[in-house]
Amino acid sequence: MPPIAPLDADLLIEARWILPMNEGLPVLENHAIAIESGRLLGPWPIDEAHKRVVAKRKLRLKNHALLPGLINAHNHAGMSLMRGYADDLPLMTWLNEHIWPAEAAHVTPDFVADGTRLAMAEMLLSGTTTFSDMYLAPEPVAVAVEQFGMRAQLCTPLIDFPTPWASDFSAGLERTVALSGRYHNHPMINLAYGPHAPYTVGDDSLARLIEARAQLGLPIQMHVHETADEVEQALSKHGKRPIRRLYEAGLLGPHFQAVHVTQVDDEDLTILSDSDTHVIHCPQSNLKLASGFCPVDRLQSAGVNVALGTDGAASNNDLDMFDELKSAALIAKAVSGDAAALPAMAALAMATRDGAKALGMSQRRGQLVEGFDADLIAVDLDAINTLPLHHPASAIVYAMHSRQVSHVWINGKLRVDEGQLVDIDINELKRMAHAYQQTMSLPGQPGEAP
Repeated sequence: MPPIAPLDADLLIEARWILPMNEGLPVLENHAIAIESGRLLGPWPIDEAHKRVVAKRKLRLKNHALLPGLINAHNHAGMSLMRGYADDLPLMTWLNEHIWPAEAAHVTPDFVADGTRLAMAEMLLSGTTTFSDMYLAPEPVAVAVEQFGMRAQLCTPLIDFPTPWASDFSAGLERTVALSGRYHNHPMINLAYGPHAPYTVGDDSLARLIEARAQLGLPIQMHVHETADEVEQALSKHGKRPIRRLYEAGLLGPHFQAVHVTQVDDEDLTILSDSDTHVIHCPQSNLKLASGFCPVDRLQSAGVNVALGTDGAASNNDLDMFDELKSAALIAKAVSGDAAALPAMAALAMATRDGAKALGMSQRRGQLVEGFDADLIAVDLDAINTLPLHHPASAIVYAMHSRQVSHVWINGKLRVDEGQLVDIDINELKRMAHAYQQTMSLPGQPGEAP
């Protein structure tokens, strides 16, 4: 049998560990993976990789773990300019008395684009390569995403009252059609419908959304069962819980991404499982707004796919997915009363493979396997806080700081090198953020202009 001809590659990365997040969740020691034209080759043991690949460049990461780029499945990236703007308040007070008035006063397309750029820099430095965004100006966000070389699912803002993007729900659907035509089959940007929540979207709008989805086939992301009060108000108004109402409207299914889901009774669980609806868990935002606890262990045990998101920086207050997955793992144990709930590798899966599944990207992203998009990150585990290192997944989930992210590649292109952003002026982003701090300050706040 003739020898196998070696493959050409742009880059061969040799690492102490690779966590490919594929079937069985293995940990590969002393393996290498290659990048060629934005796709992955391998992985193989390092000695075998040298026989399999002829690479233009090689990178040896002797103390590092490689894993898929993290997927932040729910964010309001433009709200990073509202970080710390209205803290320590319950959800509806936070929304009605602070956030929505601030948005009315300050939000413009430029505001959203600037906030998104700030958010993307933070996400890149902490290992996120793909994010789902639900905010008020998707067109300038799409431009910013292309500039930063990230991947994004943009959820078009749909709500039953005027926003800076559309006069009403129907107008938002019309604008979604136009945006879909522009970004159809885009390599870095996917679109989704983003109806805000059951309490801001009436039955007529839900019916229009069903018709619109039949036309474009886009997924749907929506805040659902975020608080107990939301559920109680729905029972009073509609005589049914929101999940039941959405199910009867024909909205739930494998295309539906239900965000938060802190309130789950037995019927809710059955509906979510039977419909193959995805749940997106945002633990730190739920903690900060005292919204409740998503029962991750119950959901996963029932076969529900659960992904992970940060929510926006106005309610978190950071976009650090490593911090988020640690919180998710710890909360799952406390909520279930089971220390074995959501172990380290399962938490990493929520932030990678399961996030890709929720966003409809699982055929190309979320795993380090042959043929997948070259979206991957390296984390340096040779730090005081991660030593001694008995298991890399445990170190990553329970001990690592996101500042240990050393490299980030998206579509095979280096976006973070030795912990520094590539082709992004971080000082300019800081100057921009300081300027907004001055113009947005409330009386008596530290950032108030003199």
